[in-house]
Amino acid sequence: MAKGRPVKSEIRQNIVEMLYFMKEGYGYEIYRAYVAIFPKVTMRSIYYHLKKGVNLHEFKVSKIEKEKGDYSWGPEAEKIYYSLGNNAKPSSNEKIKEYFESKK
Repeated sequence: MAKGRPVKSEIRQNIVEMLYFMKEGYGYEIYRAYVAIFPKVTMRSIYYHLKKGVNLHEFKVSKIEKEKGDYSWGPEAEKIYYSLGNNAKPSSNEKIKEYFESKK
């Protein structure tokens, strides 16, 4: 029996479904959409699954932007945009599809 966490994750699969409709998005944007559709999850968990998904090639980093502003942590924020990778297997989820169609 393998040690550690299982590779498959419901949260990560939901993010795959969301990115299928979003095409690309940054961490906080993905988090906001996730909590609007599914039960509450921590932002830390979303970022964990995004990083894990990049390692598993379910997601890829499409671009990194630095945004200037007056933030509590300093003068700029770094936004890492994610899109679907080669190993992503989206299967159309009606709940997610309805959410993004209502946002248009």
